[in-house]
Amino acid sequence: MTALGKLVRTTAFKLSLAYLTVFALFAAFLLGYFAWNTGRLITEQITETVNAEITGLAEQYRLAGIRRLVLIIDARARRPGSSLYLVTTAGGEALAGNIGSLDATILERAGWAETFYKRLDEGAGSAEHRALVRVFHLPGGFRLLVGRDLDERERLREIVWAAGKWSVAVVVVLGLAGGFFITRRVLKRVDAMTATTQTIMAGDLTGRLPVAGTGDELDRLAGNLNAMLERIEALMRGLKEVSDNIAHDLKTPLTRLRNRAEAALRAGGSEAEYRAALESTIEESDALIATFNALLMIARAESGQARDNMSEFDAAAIARDIGELYEPVAEDRGLALRVEAEGPIPLKANRELVSQALANLVDNGIKYAAPREGQTMNGVPSEGFASEIVIAARAEGDRVLLSVADRGPGIPESDRRRVVERFVRLESSRSQPGSGLGLSLASAVASLHGGELRLEDNKPGLKATLALPRASTGTAAA
Repeated sequence: MTALGKLVRTTAFKLSLAYLTVFALFAAFLLGYFAWNTGRLITEQITETVNAEITGLAEQYRLAGIRRLVLIIDARARRPGSSLYLVTTAGGEALAGNIGSLDATILERAGWAETFYKRLDEGAGSAEHRALVRVFHLPGGFRLLVGRDLDERERLREIVWAAGKWSVAVVVVLGLAGGFFITRRVLKRVDAMTATTQTIMAGDLTGRLPVAGTGDELDRLAGNLNAMLERIEALMRGLKEVSDNIAHDLKTPLTRLRNRAEAALRAGGSEAEYRAALESTIEESDALIATFNALLMIARAESGQARDNMSEFDAAAIARDIGELYEPVAEDRGLALRVEAEGPIPLKANRELVSQALANLVDNGIKYAAPREGQTMNGVPSEGFASEIVIAARAEGDRVLLSVADRGPGIPESDRRRVVERFVRLESSRSQPGSGLGLSLASAVASLHGGELRLEDNKPGLKATLALPRASTGTAAA
């Protein structure tokens, strides 16, 4: 396809051509209306002038008779640029005037008419002129004709017509030139976007659509598409990281499962040894199932399917239930678990997901808050702080805040955005139990409900808060 053909087929050129056609038609209509209105004004002026002259001449005839009328018309007819005059008898014989030839039927009926004529001083070969005349029948059978030449009106029409043709021609030429210019600029930007999309389709997800900075619709479209591309790139990067982490996190337990089963078969020991091997296998399988359940729950939250199970409940009751559930676990780890929740605090959400997200935060707090020998908290030895976990539920404005605060090592501010990704664990050795999905699930649940997961410094330790929109009406059910 040639460059011209490509330009002509663009939507921008077609729109420019449509606008040009409409504008040209509008300009032609405007010029036509101007010509018609001007011609009408000229005709009105002629009729007013002729009526005034006929009124005056008829009065002269009434006062002084036909001789006086003939003298007046003869004098007026000799003036340069005069009107058309003619006085005839009842039989059509001319008595005075400046008209040489005229359609004979014009004098037979009184009133207005447009007719062709020749002046008295013009030769036989001269062209006829057009005039607007009025015939007035005088008493005694005499006939008076007064009129004006219409050459002025015709010249005006010719001038307007010529100006209209040139104006429309100029409009068309400039419109086509402007259409080509605008279309070329738009096509250049669209071609740049097309080239970028082809690069992206080829596998380079770092490509972004160019933004001219004008703030027009193409810039807004490019901005939205770039935001979408950034989201897609982040998802693809996350998918790669998830795949790598799944391979790393699941390969080890699967290998242990196989090795234990193989060792049990090879050893050929007693029933108790077989039972111990099977129990260990079941334990590893439960951990794997928990990992997959967490992945499915995150996918369910991120897809929005859980919105169908929204209900209103008491957030304070959830906090107390989770505290009661994890209190024995915390005691086994040498931690004090305290709940600060005065209800009722109405919250409309998916109760199962909110409970699971809060449980994950508590589990993380217990896992990392237990002081170990030689552990420091923000550079301070852990022995100087009480090993305590605080679960809190409170309403703040239009939000319900469910928080878990611990006195563990905390999370550096630079890593707080990264830890909510799947399978991300700041502990590179991965010696602690878990799959790195707890904070990912909490973040997905918060996003599902239009809230957010806040990770803050507890000085020392970490304070993780689920900030969820508060229920507007109704009483929470425990």
